[in-house]
Amino acid sequence: MFSSLVQQIMPKFIMQRTVYEVREKHSNMYSWVALIFANILVEIPYHLVLGIITFAIFNYTVFGIRSPEDQGLALLFFTYFYVLVGTFAVMVTAPLPDATTAGRITTVLFSMMILFTGVFQTPTALPGFWIFMYRVSPMTYLVGGVSVSGLSGDPVVCSQSELAVFQPPAGDTCGSYMQPYLEQGATGTLLNPSAAANCSYCPLQYADQILARSGMYYQDRWRDWALGFAYIAFNILATFVLYSLLRLGLLGSGFNKVKQLFRRKKAAQ
Repeated sequence: MFSSLVQQIMPKFIMQRTVYEVREKHSNMYSWVALIFANILVEIPYHLVLGIITFAIFNYTVFGIRSPEDQGLALLFFTYFYVLVGTFAVMVTAPLPDATTAGRITTVLFSMMILFTGVFQTPTALPGFWIFMYRVSPMTYLVGGVSVSGLSGDPVVCSQSELAVFQPPAGDTCGSYMQPYLEQGATGTLLNPSAAANCSYCPLQYADQILARSGMYYQDRWRDWALGFAYIAFNILATFVLYSLLRLGLLGSGFNKVKQLFRRKKAAQ
């Protein structure tokens, strides 16, 4: 969905920007600030509709019926995702010459955001240099928030190959033999405590144990959603900064002013 949405937004923005820079800018019909704001705001209703549709399709087919809070939070995450994608697409496209270049850069950036969410590689297993990508990637908090909203508290059902099967001492049942270990806070579940042979032990009880390996915790769900606004705000702010520096020539004029200042100092000496 990310790539498809971005590829549709970028050409539209390039077209609107071209009209502004060729005609509207010189006629003073509206400013470049209005251009960027309009292109961001006009997409938001579509993002909200897409978020609701995605929630209806994904949530009930994958997560099923959960508490109203969990379902509501999942809906908020899905709508936030599309708003994030829209602002990200405009941010990358605004300073660049064409949609092709913007598309290639966006693909690289999105790939990095996905790779460092803690799913493909747990945070503790990441090389020290790359741990910062796990922390700054918006997808870390999006994937974590959606996952805990839909999976937290669900029991883990081990397949036959994942079970630890062992034999208890003669005269003991599986439950009596494992009781001291289970009372010490074992993380797994004994499936047949009354059996006297072939004790089956699943090393996990709840989905939260799996999610914790990737740094995803149920108590952080609302924090993860709130952080999304920081990323959206950053995308919007960066759009204005990058456009003003690279399309309006403020960066070049700034360098020229610095050069002139140095020349004046040398001439004065």
